[in-house]
Amino acid sequence: MKRYSIFSLARNALTGHRDWEAVWRSPDPKPAYDVIVLGAGGHGLATAYYLAKEHGVTNVAVLEKGWLGGGNTGRNTTIIRSNYLWDESARIYDHAVKLWEGLSQELNYNVMFSQRGVMHLAHTVHDLQEVSRRSHANRLNGVDSEFLTTEQVKAEEPLLNISTNARYPILGASIQRRAGTARHDAVAWGYARGADAMGIDIIQNCEVTGVLTEQGRVMGVETVRGQIKCKKLAVVAAGHSSVIADMAGFRLPIESFPLQALVSEPVKPCVNTVIMSNAVHGYISQSDKGELVIGAGTDQFTSYSQRGSFHVVEHTLQAILELFPSFSRMRMLRQWGGIVDVTPDRSPIIGKTPVENMFINCGWGTGGFKATPGSGHVFAHTIATGEAHSINAPFALDRFMSGELVDEHGAAAVAH
Repeated sequence: MKRYSIFSLARNALTGHRDWEAVWRSPDPKPAYDVIVLGAGGHGLATAYYLAKEHGVTNVAVLEKGWLGGGNTGRNTTIIRSNYLWDESARIYDHAVKLWEGLSQELNYNVMFSQRGVMHLAHTVHDLQEVSRRSHANRLNGVDSEFLTTEQVKAEEPLLNISTNARYPILGASIQRRAGTARHDAVAWGYARGADAMGIDIIQNCEVTGVLTEQGRVMGVETVRGQIKCKKLAVVAAGHSSVIADMAGFRLPIESFPLQALVSEPVKPCVNTVIMSNAVHGYISQSDKGELVIGAGTDQFTSYSQRGSFHVVEHTLQAILELFPSFSRMRMLRQWGGIVDVTPDRSPIIGKTPVENMFINCGWGTGGFKATPGSGHVFAHTIATGEAHSINAPFALDRFMSGELVDEHGAAAVAH
């Protein structure tokens, strides 16, 4: 990697980065590719990277209608964990965590993965039972999980309100120590640089307007930059996956909802872990810059809007103040929204579609960022070999016909 002195950095800043070496190329699209990946977010870029690295498939284009990482990858709260209830979910998310643990070394790019731990609070007897059930299930699947008493919770997070007179008293919690956060932009940039170095074309501002099929087989795509042929098409377009599926002539069992978050002004370190509470419906962590990163559940209406609504902001902050009364005078810095694609069982779809040689990776709901490396790794295997990896086999599209659902809907916390 090219290194720059402080004088070089200053000079480039003043000249508009005129002499700055590009981290990845911006090529024009070729007439045809072996594989086209739709979506230059974390999942799409990871898919392209592992196609090249693990399977030697390098004649690949990643098409992005906007800019790289401009969708949900850059619009989330960066939480990473694998403490899911069902075996299938635990396997795919822990596969991702294991890849996260070595990702900066793998990409030679600091993704700022911080294993600060993720804590789920229990406020009722039912919460305690759910926390216990989940912890036992996690340990059976080799996923780390500990139970904390109220006093241990306070020792981890001194600013939490543990008064028995609180509206939602804290009776205990579970914590996954290997969980944490990462820098979302760095993840996209690291995978983009790695994929580009192996010859993959990343083409931004290239919106797909149609899917070309012939006798039930994918042949390519129509884009605003012309027709591009391909042997295989991989759709990793998050909330817009149903739009692409409609172009190809089939429907997906997903709905798209806005999910918003917000951050405060930066303050000194005061929140040590990621703290989640289903009862008060909110979660909070602190960024490396000192901002309090706050979020809750989705809006209750379907939309492709990448913005928040004021009533959700108000309710979210009410929830956070139940846990941290001392934050009542904090000022909020900014808010944003993403588009989440939600399936009936709240688990992803990864695999084949009714169109031959067209593959889909979608339906991650609010849990997409944490799965990024694991999702890309198993999806690349599925595309390259034509058969599902053992980890993503349970998440096939046809489970909604067979009834073999992975029902994280009833098991999920406020944001999974």
